[in-house]
Amino acid sequence: MTTFIPDPRLLRSPRGRDWPVLPGPPATVPAVPDRAEVAIVGAGLAGIAVASALWHLGVSDVILLDRTGRAGGRFFDRVDTLRQNVLRSPYEHHPGVEGYRDCELLDFARLHWSLLNRVERREIRMAQAGHRSVVPVDVFEAFCRHVTAIHRIDDRVHQAAVHAVRPGGDTVAVHTDSGALTARYVVLCLGEERRPAPSSWWPGSRRPAGVGYWDEPVPPDAESLIVLGAGLSAAHLVANALDGGQRVHWVLREPRERFQCADVNSSFFRAEGRARFDGVPWTDRLTLMRRQRRASVMFEFRPLLEDAEADGRLTVHRGRAVTAVTGKPRGPVSVLLAGEHRVEGDHLALALGTTVSTGDGLLPAGLAGLRDGWPDLDERTLAYRNTSRVFAVGAAAGMVLGPAARNIDGHRVATARVAATIAARLSGGPLPRETARSLV
Repeated sequence: MTTFIPDPRLLRSPRGRDWPVLPGPPATVPAVPDRAEVAIVGAGLAGIAVASALWHLGVSDVILLDRTGRAGGRFFDRVDTLRQNVLRSPYEHHPGVEGYRDCELLDFARLHWSLLNRVERREIRMAQAGHRSVVPVDVFEAFCRHVTAIHRIDDRVHQAAVHAVRPGGDTVAVHTDSGALTARYVVLCLGEERRPAPSSWWPGSRRPAGVGYWDEPVPPDAESLIVLGAGLSAAHLVANALDGGQRVHWVLREPRERFQCADVNSSFFRAEGRARFDGVPWTDRLTLMRRQRRASVMFEFRPLLEDAEADGRLTVHRGRAVTAVTGKPRGPVSVLLAGEHRVEGDHLALALGTTVSTGDGLLPAGLAGLRDGWPDLDERTLAYRNTSRVFAVGAAAGMVLGPAARNIDGHRVATARVAATIAARLSGGPLPRETARSLV
């Protein structure tokens, strides 16, 4: 089998190019309405996909509630914090609508060919030939703005922090920091939260000075950095520090780095991969998820990291578990590793992965039906079994759709089921034949 590895220079794709844009939302966004047919909690990539699909199905009374008040805001804020210039996802994975070719990401990039550099254009040709290719963040962000404009999403996003979702009768009450509203259906597109460090690493509940997480800025005056974690976020932190001339210690619990194209086996992005979760025992699904949700780094980072380690700018501590972390204001951070090995630096960046937002903190106790940390969802519609008017799209659907549920392509598959179900229920009719067939 031939492996196609994109050019490492893609990691330096430009940001901030002047992309043509469609007219945006009104200058003043109206207040959050007190009712809607559908409320989407979270306006990230999953929320964009759901709202776009409902638009195609004729469901227009839709609002999106998001803590940032911007479609894709949290996703791109995190990307910007990591100074990430290229996505891991290929061109066929995007928040457009499955089955509606109003705009594909590859088409969008080709339409703006003159804005792309030579390395980016090569990726377009690779994608057209059916080979793996990855997408510059600048292209992807411009495409997301295009999708939100053509599906009239921007003027339906409201800044609000949702703190409770309460199903009852024929409606669902959604409680936010700015009041409550009722909806006939609610779709939770909650994404994932950063995984916290074990409390045993430091005494008390407050993390030491000089310790931050991957989605927080690294102090610009730090001359040396310790990065803890084995995934893509850790690789970006290491690369950024090396670019800035900092000395870097990279701590890995595993015996070696894992370089691979996707964060899960590519078969899970196809129907045959998802079929491995259809009707199989729960314990087998858990085993698959534990085996597949492992940290890895894009191949594109390999030359940079190997060169930096060879010339001494990067020290990699492989197979080392952390036992304690200490830090003082205006002092170094000290990380004690197994075997009494100690590493010191000006700042420690924790990239420990993420945890799935299941809806358990929003729904009344027990309604999420958690089992081994996963919500109990109807496998045909992705509605919560204990409350059929609330649906989940995103990582929370992992035990139905497999590990790809947390990726952009998994959002599209989940969206196709959820949007078709809601549209059919609102119209009072059966699911369209082709839709019903796709849900089986």
